[in-house]
Amino acid sequence: MEIPIDAFAEATPLPEATRLGPAVLQVTDLNRSVAFHEQVLGLRVLARDDAQASLGADSATEPLLVLRGGAMRPAGRGRLGLFHFAFLLPDRGALGRFVRHLVGLGIRAGAGDHLVSEAFYLDDPDGLGIEVYADRPRDSWRRVGGELVMGTEAVDVEGLVAAAGPMPWVGMPAGTVMGHLHLHVGTLEAASAFYHEALGFDRMVWSYPGALFLGAGGYHHHLGTNVWAGPTARPAAADEARLLEWTIVLPSTHALDAVATRLARAGAVLTRDGVAGDVVTRDPWGTALRLSASY
Repeated sequence: MEIPIDAFAEATPLPEATRLGPAVLQVTDLNRSVAFHEQVLGLRVLARDDAQASLGADSATEPLLVLRGGAMRPAGRGRLGLFHFAFLLPDRGALGRFVRHLVGLGIRAGAGDHLVSEAFYLDDPDGLGIEVYADRPRDSWRRVGGELVMGTEAVDVEGLVAAAGPMPWVGMPAGTVMGHLHLHVGTLEAASAFYHEALGFDRMVWSYPGALFLGAGGYHHHLGTNVWAGPTARPAAADEARLLEWTIVLPSTHALDAVATRLARAGAVLTRDGVAGDVVTRDPWGTALRLSASY
């Protein structure tokens, strides 16, 4: 159902405590995808049936990822929607252990030192992008003219592995969270209008070529958007492997209602979903976004 605009309190910007919840992916082979995320990424299955599986980090009860079967084709090229989802590890040592684990499996990964973080990139069996990263200390982040400084430089892999110490990788460690999502969008102007002006994310980096990075509470980004898929990019087809929805977790139902009001006033179509009253909407390119105060 549509939510009436006057059903909520006055809209406010996203609170400092805003974070991300699970991403939901449609995959071609559920068994294969679960095995990949267990063996390569070290997630563990929290719940599973014939249609879907929820996976999380060690000792976690909240999922980081939900995998659903149903795709007939792998992820297509030149698609709007998911560029990658990103697991944030609790420290640099954990990232070094993960890198050493990938080497042991013979898996090659892309890498980038983004000045605010160090990151490694790989694809799942359907070609959906994954980032695993660790943040640098916040007091080392720099700003120029109000904009956070980010870049892409070579990672000091030797130093990273040294930081891992002798401990082996034993799976995605406790404290791992969904750090950010990065989406292909049609235009950065429309992305800013929806995710900044309407939803309430702060613009953190806007001069990176072809990209806009947005976050809450001073974080370098909870959301990246880019136009790198090109001007002819279109949304993924219903039968392709793709992102079905991603989740923003607000710290209270009051904050959730305030954000819903802001989106409704901007013309977004909102629906209530679930016992806890999550709000679901879509961005200008059809990517589903769940707003929740229940995780």
